[in-house]
Amino acid sequence: MTTTGTSVFNLDVNDLIEEAFERCGQELRTGYDFRTARRSLNLLTIEWANRGINLWTIEEGQLPLYPNQVIYALPNDTIDLLDQVTRTYAGAGTNQIDININRISESTYSTIPNKYAQGRPIQVWINRQTGETNATTAQVATQTVQPADTTIYLNDVTQLAAAGFIQLGSELISYSTLVQPSPSSTAGYLSYCGRGQQNTIAGTHTVGTAVSVARPPSINIWPVPNQGSVGNPYYMFVYWRMRRIQDAGSGVKTQDIPFRLLECMVAGLAYKMSLKLPNMDPSRVAMLKAEYEQQWQLAAEEDRDKANDRFVPRVLFYR
Repeated sequence: MTTTGTSVFNLDVNDLIEEAFERCGQELRTGYDFRTARRSLNLLTIEWANRGINLWTIEEGQLPLYPNQVIYALPNDTIDLLDQVTRTYAGAGTNQIDININRISESTYSTIPNKYAQGRPIQVWINRQTGETNATTAQVATQTVQPADTTIYLNDVTQLAAAGFIQLGSELISYSTLVQPSPSSTAGYLSYCGRGQQNTIAGTHTVGTAVSVARPPSINIWPVPNQGSVGNPYYMFVYWRMRRIQDAGSGVKTQDIPFRLLECMVAGLAYKMSLKLPNMDPSRVAMLKAEYEQQWQLAAEEDRDKANDRFVPRVLFYR
């Protein structure tokens, strides 16, 4: 007997949805059937992100750290960071040293007295925002913003948070301090700005340029770097993140999952569709739910890190 010699079986979105309908005892007939199934498929991938770590969505990234800059944007599709280190950077592959940077909570970060203390960054607060952008009535005022400017003057800062991100054109900018010199005026300025966040280009923005408020996932580091300069960082923030699973496509694309999770995805979609399809037998709905939970358990047990765990005690001294 001769085998096929191939191992490429997969399901595009259309076939995946069709298989789920058949498990519900029905057929995929209309465009609406496809649209409602695709919506359920997208919601299913969000549920998977909440159920635990999806190993195939783990990616490494890095951010250069600069003096006087506290806040840095992460990619918008970031769900959470799993691990992170501070890397002393002396050129790629040359004398790099990775040192653990401790993750702290918002309440711990808020109690730090001097958030602009300088040194090697040893603590990070991860702010898991939505990634949305909203327009405001604010505009660039007083003078044109040049690519190297770290202070930006606005005609209205009342819609902005005390620290965060703005978008000017296509450029995302972080700021660590908002100053409103006169309580009787809406005008003010943003200082300690980090230009060109999320790999956008630091550009020129003329007076009157509209300002949007952005809320990307981000990090606040402490202390701020005591070495390096813009364009020549001494420290890098290196992280391993879990990103969102990509959206379901128009039908001809395959899903952003490894082949070993196909059965779990079909079972999950069949259960989700059984909750919406008319005239579904409750016993069949219960059966589809049980099958989905079983397939999820099998997939979760397989999709895990199989390396040995290593526990290192940390000694703390109290007075």
